[in-house]
Amino acid sequence: MREISSSTRERRKEVLLRLENFGREIYKQIEEGFFPKIIMPSRSTDNIFYDPSLRQYVLGNKRKRRSAGNIRHIRSVTQLVWMAYFVHELTLNQKTSTLRDVFYSAQAYDVPFESQDESDNIITDLESILGYAREDFNVFPEERSAVFGDLTIEYTVPNYEGRRLNLTSHPDGVMIGPALTSAEFIETSADKVIAIEKGGLFTRFIEERVHERFNAILVLLGGQAPRSTRYLIRRLNHELGLPVYIFTDADPWGMHIAMVIISGSANAAHLRDLTTPDAKWAGVWASDIVKYKLPSEKLDDIDVKRLNELARDTRYKGDPWQRELNMFMKIQRKCELEAFSRYGLTHIVDKYLPERLGELE
Repeated sequence: MREISSSTRERRKEVLLRLENFGREIYKQIEEGFFPKIIMPSRSTDNIFYDPSLRQYVLGNKRKRRSAGNIRHIRSVTQLVWMAYFVHELTLNQKTSTLRDVFYSAQAYDVPFESQDESDNIITDLESILGYAREDFNVFPEERSAVFGDLTIEYTVPNYEGRRLNLTSHPDGVMIGPALTSAEFIETSADKVIAIEKGGLFTRFIEERVHERFNAILVLLGGQAPRSTRYLIRRLNHELGLPVYIFTDADPWGMHIAMVIISGSANAAHLRDLTTPDAKWAGVWASDIVKYKLPSEKLDDIDVKRLNELARDTRYKGDPWQRELNMFMKIQRKCELEAFSRYGLTHIVDKYLPERLGELE
């Protein structure tokens, strides 16, 4: 059994400190008779780069300035200052909010957002200024991911602080929400993480006791994995030393789901601690369609366009990425994880999973 723990208290203190320093700087400028201005990293596409040493997207050195002295900037400066205040209150009081809640909460303060997209964008600006993710501010999207396996956690959230839970306690898995992502890891017997794109296979894996047969913690991605799920996967890898294997549909979108876990996304280039560079895309591969004679469909025009986009992305230059991109183009076919059910409901667990894990391990 591994025993390991990680504290969230110091992180919370640092987040609060940075928010308070942000507020002090605004106050200082006003007190000295200046229109407050905010300097932040530019998140434009020409300032986003892939860093091979970090193995993820990062922001470049370009900066942009917003000043209350510019009538075009007054709205966004006001929104940013309010957002910093709001998330400071959340963090200080250890309360949580969804992205949707933030949008509506602003109306109580007469801070206008035309849409949730606008409020989401302001949160992202605040992330880039402070260097912390919205989850560190206790702001989360709606949860759709889950985890199952022999891992005992200890909650750190109010009213549950100190309580322990083993993640095999619920037959449907435990929802990956704020309380789970901030929990401390106490002990586990697992020696790997198996991440699965789709809920049907996640349930099948639990039913077939994959967590016991393969000594694994199972993570449901729910399609493109939410940031909280990517953060949890990184923690499992970095804090517990568990290798991560990602299983997706055999199509360009599945490839990208895996790559975002491994090296991040351009939209989160201003953040760290969301990537797991040593995670492996374990399938389903285009070559598996041929090898296992899986039921498949023809790639449509959108699929082919996406494949061409991935082929131009430097992250996909090595294998298995390049090999499988070429195979997709050659066979012009795609398939789902469930295609293995052609050979019986348990075939993917009995044959495919041990073969692929054996290859990669």
